[in-house]
Amino acid sequence: MFLLLKPLIFLQDLSLFHGQGLKASVDGVQTSMNTMWNSTRSALIVPLFTCLVAMCLIISLLVSIESVYMNLVILYVKLFDRKPEKVYKWEAIQEDMELGHQNYPMVLIQIPMYNEREVFELSIAAACRLIWPSDRLIVQVLDDSTDPGVMELISMECAKWASNDINIKYERRDNRNGYKAGALKHGMSHSYVKQCNYVVIFDADFQPEPDYLQRTIPFLIHNPELALVQSRWKFVNANTCLLTRMQEMSLNYHFMAEQQSGSTRHAFFGFNGTAGVWRIAAMEEAGGWKDRTTVEDMDLAVRVGLLGWKFVFINDIQVKSELPSQFKAFKFQQHRWSCGPANLFRKMSMEIINNQRVKIWKKFYVIYSFFFLRKIIIHSFTFFFYCVILPTSVFLPEVKIPNWATIYLPSVITLLGAIATPRSFYLVVFWVLFENVMAMHRTKGTLIGLFEGGRVNEWVVTVKLGDSLTTELLPKMRKPGYGFLQRVNSKEMVMGIYILCCACYDFFFGNAFVYVYLLMQAAAFLICGVGFVGT
Repeated sequence: MFLLLKPLIFLQDLSLFHGQGLKASVDGVQTSMNTMWNSTRSALIVPLFTCLVAMCLIISLLVSIESVYMNLVILYVKLFDRKPEKVYKWEAIQEDMELGHQNYPMVLIQIPMYNEREVFELSIAAACRLIWPSDRLIVQVLDDSTDPGVMELISMECAKWASNDINIKYERRDNRNGYKAGALKHGMSHSYVKQCNYVVIFDADFQPEPDYLQRTIPFLIHNPELALVQSRWKFVNANTCLLTRMQEMSLNYHFMAEQQSGSTRHAFFGFNGTAGVWRIAAMEEAGGWKDRTTVEDMDLAVRVGLLGWKFVFINDIQVKSELPSQFKAFKFQQHRWSCGPANLFRKMSMEIINNQRVKIWKKFYVIYSFFFLRKIIIHSFTFFFYCVILPTSVFLPEVKIPNWATIYLPSVITLLGAIATPRSFYLVVFWVLFENVMAMHRTKGTLIGLFEGGRVNEWVVTVKLGDSLTTELLPKMRKPGYGFLQRVNSKEMVMGIYILCCACYDFFFGNAFVYVYLLMQAAAFLICGVGFVGT
């Protein structure tokens, strides 16, 4: 019995059952935990966070230099009037009485489609109205639709134009292997394509102006070193909602800075997948279309570029197109646009490095600027620095982030990007906050592409609404039971709540006024989180 009571007597002697002793014990444990936390914080957390901040500062400088460099190239183009028509030979095709239409090269127009009920009439009509001799033009509609009703409508539309003496071909295949790349490759396999010199690609929502071929084809005729003529996109639904306005700003900067600077300095840039004219001989030399990634357009452009061919971007030629106005459709599109390039970089980096046909300066540009900085680093940096590192820094005041990295450089980069769309300059704050939100999805897509995750080859066709934006069709597109819970996006909600907590902490305990930015960024995440974005 004494042996059983001995532990209790011992505990009583330590006063563990008395309030005084319990408080002393709790205080001791708390002191010990505080000591352990402070040691861990000073020995591990602070140094690690300092290294992350230093890495972000270096990347911030690299991104800023790249942005300034591209804008200086654009300034050079403006000041010295270095338009493509003056850099490359361009002459309008002249009528020849003896040769007749033989003076015009054979051109193939490809329009890939997949259940494009709302826009197929617009795109087919625009292609068939192009000013070009009818006997020197072939319009090829590549229909991968799975909806029998849509298939019938597209077939009837092609038959209608065929009855008007338009050489239009309605082509179908019995599978969707390779998605768009597979459809384009299948279209090039037909015997009548062999007589064509050039191929023009328009996505289902693109509507070129009638003189499109007259303005683009002469570049390829008179400059045998050119493989691609890329034109700019013009957005017919940019004013639909704030989501489309934000996209317009981002894409205008892409065309103005990235495409135009690449064309001017290196005669290379990424093909945008549509609104471009290819020299078929260059495509065939590079191996044609491949479906190993979801960016078959960029894949082809890189392979052709590594063979020494040149590309030209024509900023003055704009082709009407449609922006996704639904947030879910936009997220799927951005996943493909970020995952595909990262996966292509993984597959082609050594091929680019070992290439012997282009100069080392061009290889450096493709590896560092085109891929590494703009397709890999920029998304991850934007998300981790502005949405993770900066909010978390309120809990670690001993780690100082300089103002030039949080205020001055971001302001310069933002202003350089915003000048591409002057009419939306007043929306620049919303644009920055929204781009930070989308950086989370782009970072995820980039990591999936680099490490070939489960969604690496996911292809979801971007929903196109055509004229339905202004009709009664739009409300009917919602599924039964579509409500608040179906609109909630969990990732955005989690990030919004975390940044909001950081903002509140900085408001009550900080002294750097970071909470002003954090509150706005948290609001952007939460608004996207509840699905209050787009139509």
